[in-house]
This record gives sequence, C-alpha cells and structure tokens, in this order.
Amino acid sequence: MNSFTEPTAQVIVALIPIVGIVISGIIIFFYLLWHHRQTMFQLRNNTYTPQNINMKNFSLIAGLLLSAVGLVLTVLFCMIDGLSYSLLGGLLPLALGIGLLIYNRLS
Repeated sequence: MNSFTEPTAQVIVALIPIVGIVISGIIIFFYLLWHHRQTMFQLRNNTYTPQNINMKNFSLIAGLLLSAVGLVLTVLFCMIDGLSYSLLGGLLPLALGIGLLIYNRLS
C-alpha cells in the first residue's frame, strides 16, 4: 500500500509545533511582564514581601520526581535498546534526582 500525503497537509503538520512554541513563548512573556509590573507596584506602595523558598522541601520533591521518572525511563530504554546511548535519557534525570535527594539528606 502506497501512502502519499498532500504537500499542504505536510505543511500544516510541520506548522503545528512551531505555532505552539510561538504561542507558548508569547504567553510566558506576558506572564513575566505582568509579574514584573505587579512587583513594581507593590514596591512603590511598600506592600511587597519577598517569597521564601524552602530548599529542603523543594529538593525532596524534585529529587523524588526526577528519580522516579529517571528510573522508569532507564528501565524502559534498557528493555527496548539494551545498553546504548538512549539509556542516557533515563540515567540523566535519575542521577539529578539522586543528587537532589543526597542534598536534601545532607542539609
């Protein structure tokens, strides 16, 4: 069976990710602009309170999530391709997650 797609369909399929990335960039830009203006307004009115980030809780949550995703990807890529370069796609988040968990334990 010979499958042939129209050139217009190929162009539309190629444009979908580009449009998605551009629209996402625009949304992120306007969010950052809005947040900046809100912070400047609060600074002018002396109502600004900086947010404190609890690094211990952040490193725990991010470490657990990255370790879980990395472990699943490592097992999946190992089953599909064996020992190959695609295994790095799982080992990198696994190593980052383990590093964050070690940081959480030591701090």
